[in-house]
Amino acid sequence: MSVEFDEAGGLRIATFGSGPRKIIAVHGITASLMAWGAVGRRLPDGWSLVAMDLRGRGHSASLPGPYGLDRHAEDVLRVAEHVKAGRDAVLTGHSMGAYVAALAGARRDFARIVLVDGGLPLPPLPEGMDADAATEATLGPALERLRRTYPSAEAYVDFFKAHPAFAGNWNADVEAYVRYDLTGPDGALRSRAAGEAVLEDGRWLRLEPDRIAAALEAITSPLRLLRAPRGLLNQDTGLLPDDLALPWAARLPGLRDELVPDCNHYTILFDERCVTTVVNHLTAAE
Repeated sequence: MSVEFDEAGGLRIATFGSGPRKIIAVHGITASLMAWGAVGRRLPDGWSLVAMDLRGRGHSASLPGPYGLDRHAEDVLRVAEHVKAGRDAVLTGHSMGAYVAALAGARRDFARIVLVDGGLPLPPLPEGMDADAATEATLGPALERLRRTYPSAEAYVDFFKAHPAFAGNWNADVEAYVRYDLTGPDGALRSRAAGEAVLEDGRWLRLEPDRIAAALEAITSPLRLLRAPRGLLNQDTGLLPDDLALPWAARLPGLRDELVPDCNHYTILFDERCVTTVVNHLTAAE
């Protein structure tokens, strides 16, 4: 599978494959375009996947704020225009990227929109908890790594190997994703993701549930939701449990909801069996 890198308005983009049918893919809050590498490498003939580093992440980390999901949705639509993605293109997003995809999908039509373990308004914040504290509590080690430096690439890889979501679930796709995220001098390597971007986006996500709901209701494209049964730390409760997802499936007649078995919030994009399910939904004939 070929991979070509380019940029659009300062955003780093990667195109996996060379087929005429395009998938525009959006990553999560502390991730990078390499979150889609496993999916991109398993596409059938005739398809290509265009993933971008959102501003404040990956090789787009130097792009200035303001951040926020509205800004990312504008960037996604600019990338779609840059690669000449027509109405037959598919839009997808994982985690925070699913919320961005919902906002972008409310502004123009796609052949379908596939939300991967994200995209539905989260429950209200507990009384007395602010949005930054909620982001810290939800992301856990993912946010901790942004504050640290690492003596070597191997030390950074070891940090991820100890993450509850990846323990026992390590493979070459995960390692490529992790190594892509590193920057800085030897002895003081760090994640490319900007902490201020993560916190600003987390704040938007927790404080704007009505905006997310309105976007979902405005989408006219066929809408798919793929959920992981296990959470960000491989805990038994996923990010979008049934009691959150099922009312939305009833509320949105165009939404098809599917629980992908035996995966967590991260491995839904890295485990070979789960990736096959994601690819099948992205490329299915309507």
